[in-house]
Amino acid sequence: MAEIAERPVPQIDTSTVQLTKEEALTIYEDMVLGRQFEDKCAEMYYRGKMFGFVHLYNGQEAVSTGVIKAMRPDEDYVSSTYRDHVHALSASVPAREVMAELFGKETGCSRGRGGSMHMFSEPHRLLGGYAFVAEGIPVATGAAFQSKYRREALGDETADQVTACFFGDGASNNGQFFECLNMAALWKLPILYVVENNKWAIGMAHDRATSQPEIYKKASVFGMHGVEVDGMDVLAVRKVAQEAIARARAGEGPTLIEALTYRFRGHSLADPDELRSPQEKEYWNARDPIKRFSADVLQRNLLTQTELDAIDEKIQGVIADAVKFAEESAEPDPSELYRYIFAET
Repeated sequence: MAEIAERPVPQIDTSTVQLTKEEALTIYEDMVLGRQFEDKCAEMYYRGKMFGFVHLYNGQEAVSTGVIKAMRPDEDYVSSTYRDHVHALSASVPAREVMAELFGKETGCSRGRGGSMHMFSEPHRLLGGYAFVAEGIPVATGAAFQSKYRREALGDETADQVTACFFGDGASNNGQFFECLNMAALWKLPILYVVENNKWAIGMAHDRATSQPEIYKKASVFGMHGVEVDGMDVLAVRKVAQEAIARARAGEGPTLIEALTYRFRGHSLADPDELRSPQEKEYWNARDPIKRFSADVLQRNLLTQTELDAIDEKIQGVIADAVKFAEESAEPDPSELYRYIFAET
């Protein structure tokens, strides 16, 4: 298989970005939580504790953390994909609930009905993970529309919520993408369309599947603001997200953010990952977002290695507790098979 030339990764100077110690701790902890959680998922899957398809997020943590931690917790909306565990964690869904959902237990965030690809949590404004490619884009666009409608048509001044819609590079070739971006731009909806371009749509290399590999440029067709960012640099993602969120909340409309990132594992845990070259993997593994951020905060003297190690140890405890909670939780009651299909009054 011929090698595909690496696309130059955009560089944003983050050396002058203001960052408090508290913010640095939050960012590092969230990325480590995502990484360790997914590693434990792999272990549990291969031990037969989880079933079905499980798609892990390793390597893409800077995108989830950079965007979602820049939003208002439990107020703004997040729409995910089938690679949704870490988005849920960044949206503050407890690790216990996410792990229990993966185990198919009643205590899961979707009451064991959703599993790996359908995380949902109303209290945390997580609109769901979606198994079909691009399926979440219309849902997220609808959430953004209701925020604008409530504020402008119903006079609700508190309705200034912003929606972040995550999807992969493969989704940018689907019809929902174009239809929804057109509506969002036309109505100036408060939404961030976040393309996690990890170079591969399952087994199809992105550059071989689209006539315009630079996805963010597709925003120009709709008169929408589009920007590309290094998805392995959490501070660069955070800076771009903060600017897009401010624009959305001010009524200036949507933004299409293309984050150039990479998944360190195969498409799913059932994927032997034989299509990607060792050279490509080595190039991106060297850009590990967690190692990159930890080196940055150490250089800034914001955090010490002792503090970073303490977070690593703390998260190990969180993950162990989540597994124990999931294992000990009850299975859904068969008598409630048809519950949650329709809204309850």
